[in-house]
Amino acid sequence: MLAAALEAVEEVGYGRMTVAQVISRAKVSRKTFYDVFADREDCFLAALEQAVSQVGKLVREAYERESSWRDGVRAGLSELLLFLDEEPALARLCLVEALGAGPRVLERRAQLLEELAEVVDRGRFVTTAVREPPEVAAEGVVGAVLAVLHTRALEDGSESFSSLLGSLMNIVVLPYLGARAASRELSRPAPEPRRANGTPPVLSRARDPMAGLSMRLTYRTVRVLVVIGEHPGASNREIAERSGVADQGQISKLLARLARLELVENTGDGQEKGGSNAWHLTQRGARVERATRPR
Repeated sequence: MLAAALEAVEEVGYGRMTVAQVISRAKVSRKTFYDVFADREDCFLAALEQAVSQVGKLVREAYERESSWRDGVRAGLSELLLFLDEEPALARLCLVEALGAGPRVLERRAQLLEELAEVVDRGRFVTTAVREPPEVAAEGVVGAVLAVLHTRALEDGSESFSSLLGSLMNIVVLPYLGARAASRELSRPAPEPRRANGTPPVLSRARDPMAGLSMRLTYRTVRVLVVIGEHPGASNREIAERSGVADQGQISKLLARLARLELVENTGDGQEKGGSNAWHLTQRGARVERATRPR
């Protein structure tokens, strides 16, 4: 039912989401819905909590791996931005739709922002400023970062969330470590994804096609790989239609990311030359597709 609620929110927004839309997608009765949820806001809140739980674990682990506040914040923020890129529906749910939900959702949102501000406020213990920034500075930083992410979520998806890493770190670092350190954040490379056991990802690729992938394979991603495998040479539009992705900006972003991971390749002329893209699975992409194909 949570997946069905997410689909409904993605399609019509929370303001127009109804219980009927959720149960029809989930193929459950109205009684079953109300056995689990008090109302549609309760259902939306559960979907939000699930998303927060998923990304929260990734962000916390990334933050705690680093020895300094600055590097920890950067690693955690990088994980958050990757998650938003890979889960556009959840990104919109958390960044946009939650603002229009009911009081319980807004209260939970406020709690989450307070938790983020507490992490940012730790910068006061490492500050190099002559005068220590006030506690409210952390709230301002979190609010500014959230405003940027909200704006990006409303756009057509032409640019990734991950491309904002340096600029957002500039905002975070400035009040605590000064203009010079903040400026350096603009040119720092994004942290390399690391396996939990410390093994470099590339070493195990030959044995395990999933090893080293800096991307969580969602149902939508797997569906795109399956479509390309079944229809080699398909264009962006064909892949979007067959995989059920309505937004052309989202499919373009997803295909570009799969190409960077060397799971797919484009053998067409592309839009810059006025032709169509023609997507094929790479050798590794074919192995991943076979490993993740729904049985």
